Amino acid sequence: MKTIEYFKLQAKKLHKDFKTQKPYFNPSLSDNLFEYTPKFFDVDALVTDFDINENHFKLMNAQHIIARLVGFEKWTEMLRASPSALELAKLLFDNMHKISIEEWEIYISGAENDNDVLFADETKLDIFKMVFADVDGHQSYGHDYRLPKGKKPSNENQIIKPNTTKMKSGVKISALPLIGADRKEAIEIANNKFEDIMQTIEPTYPELVRKLWNPDQYIDEVIKPDMLPIDRDYALSLIEAFLVHHVINLATEADEQGLTLN
Repeated sequence: MKTIEYFKLQAKKLHKDFKTQKPYFNPSLSDNLFEYTPKFFDVDALVTDFDINENHFKLMNAQHIIARLVGFEKWTEMLRASPSALELAKLLFDNMHKISIEEWEIYISGAENDNDVLFADETKLDIFKMVFADVDGHQSYGHDYRLPKGKKPSNENQIIKPNTTKMKSGVKISALPLIGADRKEAIEIANNKFEDIMQTIEPTYPELVRKLWNPDQYIDEVIKPDMLPIDRDYALSLIEAFLVHHVINLATEADEQGLTLN
């Protein structure tokens, strides 16, 4: 199945879920609301997060939502996308449980800023495969709008459309640099992830990479003042997410040093 056909299918599934719509009157709110019995998507969450007009939802609206879920502003933009961009979009959709589109955009923009370059679609695709698609253990702090097969959300005693976006810890970081227990945990996470990445990429000069590795400096580079206030757990997840790219840069620098030593 071609990638664009895959997304057309997802849009049809979403539209089909919306067609399960049934109105009901809520006496406590004195208002008419809708409930759904979807098979494919968490319709209530999509209605809340994307401010969907439930009274006029057509297939073209479903296409628009599907495009938004994978990083496009609208469906027609997706139709004009390159094959690599479409493949990346499909991976983003299929790995929604690992990383949300917002988290991916933060990650890739950080990598572009670090290298002072705008990556081509092919490069973004390669990065996503290497860092997320082919690596287990990632868990998104965003919401996975897909329903597991055979699972239907319960609408019993529904009062209003809930905000079903996955809750974060509620603890905020509001000042930098990180200090105390927050910094200690951040360094521990960074060091553990660093060792995992070292085993994965197997650099040519591992000892040189270890000498270049500075967890304190890395943490201060990842959590920046313009991010504040930021959820503590989300900030810690960014430390892991950005580290693969950072270690690859260290390995490249170590290769250059190793050549001069030889």
